[in-house]
Amino acid sequence: QAQLVESGGGLVQPGGSLRLSCAASGFTLDYYAIGWFRQAPGKEREGVSCISYLDDSTYYADSVKGRFTISRDNAKNTVYLQMTSLKPEDTALYYCAADGGCHLDPAASPDYWGQGTQVTVSS
Repeated sequence: QAQLVESGGGLVQPGGSLRLSCAASGFTLDYYAIGWFRQAPGKEREGVSCISYLDDSTYYADSVKGRFTISRDNAKNTVYLQMTSLKPEDTALYYCAADGGCHLDPAASPDYWGQGTQVTVSS
């Protein structure tokens, strides 16, 4: 069964770091762009970051630029989101998605969505 599984979420203090992982099973990520999205309680889902499969180009929402880094390891069929200098407003359920093109559009219909991993930034 083809699926994406996120991991690495948790509770962290403001200013701390976390690394999220998005692992694919049942298909290869080699020909997919991978996006990270998040949804906080009472808010709409928003795009956070994306990495293309053509040339590993990366894109970030303004709210996370300079703090988050997306990367991929095709040998492990996994994409990572390194998050640093975390803020309380980063608290959300984080999802990854696999699609043919790289975008930060939360209304798009990617080929695959993961189930999400919770990130809570609080002292």
